Amino acid sequence: MTTPAPAVEPVLPLDAGPAKAPKGYLPGVSFASFGVYLALLTPVMVAMAFKIQHVDPENAVSSLGLVLGVGAFFALVANPLFGRLSDRSMSRFGRRRPYIVGGALIGALALTVIGFAESVTVILVAWCVAQAGFNATLSAVIATLPDQVAPAGRGKVSGMIGIATPIAILAGSLVANAFQSDVLRFVVPAAIGLVAAIAFALVLDDKPRQTPPAEKFSAKEFFGSFVFNPRKHRDFAWTWLTKFLVMFGYAGIATYLPFYLTDRFELAEAEATSVIVLANMASVAMMMISSPLGGILSDKIGKRRPFVAIAGGIMVVGLLLLVVAPTVTVLIVAQAIIGLGAGAFLSVDQALATQVLPNPDEAAKDLGVLNIANALPQSLAPAMAPAVIGFGTAIGVGGYQTWYLFGALVALAGAVLVYRIKGVK
Repeated sequence: MTTPAPAVEPVLPLDAGPAKAPKGYLPGVSFASFGVYLALLTPVMVAMAFKIQHVDPENAVSSLGLVLGVGAFFALVANPLFGRLSDRSMSRFGRRRPYIVGGALIGALALTVIGFAESVTVILVAWCVAQAGFNATLSAVIATLPDQVAPAGRGKVSGMIGIATPIAILAGSLVANAFQSDVLRFVVPAAIGLVAAIAFALVLDDKPRQTPPAEKFSAKEFFGSFVFNPRKHRDFAWTWLTKFLVMFGYAGIATYLPFYLTDRFELAEAEATSVIVLANMASVAMMMISSPLGGILSDKIGKRRPFVAIAGGIMVVGLLLLVVAPTVTVLIVAQAIIGLGAGAFLSVDQALATQVLPNPDEAAKDLGVLNIANALPQSLAPAMAPAVIGFGTAIGVGGYQTWYLFGALVALAGAVLVYRIKGVK
């Protein structure tokens, strides 16, 4: 066990080095993020639920939980693993570029398989491959932020990257609504994700690594890709936990929203899809405001924690409103409130995370470990949801209402714990 870090870590300045991103970087990384999130979130938000319902209607809830839960585990492993591999890469094409393009190609092929699949088993295997592929891309894309931009400008850039998420959510719901074919609901996002990754790779100034890693990629290095010392790097640990808790509250919303609409409001599939589009439009509108605004203001004021805490609190309010929503209109308003909080959280939390990395030379690996806090809720939430929903139904409160209430309480804990981070204001 290494020596514990001091109780208060030194505060990292925001004015160290030039903040301006290289030419072409900002639109390139934003488009790449949009493409990857479109490919990954369209199935999670809408397409996978209906695909499973078409293939296995009698066991739709449990089968969806199995597919998304196991797939999220592969995302959990792939992101830090391929992040570390890109840190170590000696490729003449650069450290990040091979993983950006290669991961997107594998992910796109796997999503295409899902579109044509006729069994839950094939869907499960292909979704695991898709998660691994696109998370390899995502780890390399996000690692370019500390590669290319100094701390003083990361809030703004993170805010622009953050916009990509709600736009991807909206675009995914539009794709699902525009195409009734399961094949097109998976192939179209996959193709866009691949094109976006290639476009970013072409404009990225990704210099090859000049010196080989000090150690060979051994079993120690492999397992070290997924862990860190929480006693030595306390701020990093609290950042991880904060992200995990808030994202747990957020992860369960989209996955079960199609079932919530068809169960509580008795909507048909086409009607539910239309409502999801409207809800996502409301959420996206708020996220497009709060994501860049939160990032820019946190840069200007020089503080991250208050923005993360307030954003998490706003998400909790939206989740609670979702619990008691008497009509579809109120549900859409709840989604807008959640989007307002999520936009600011995703941008400012990402900027905060880049300031607490244990080792700047292993930025992709450490950001990948942090991304476990994004991916793990996507695995745990679907696995826990059937039990929580069943419990809520059994006690007469309402299964999905109980699920969203549980998510609100978990997210609230995350919003409060951000103040345990001491090295960033």
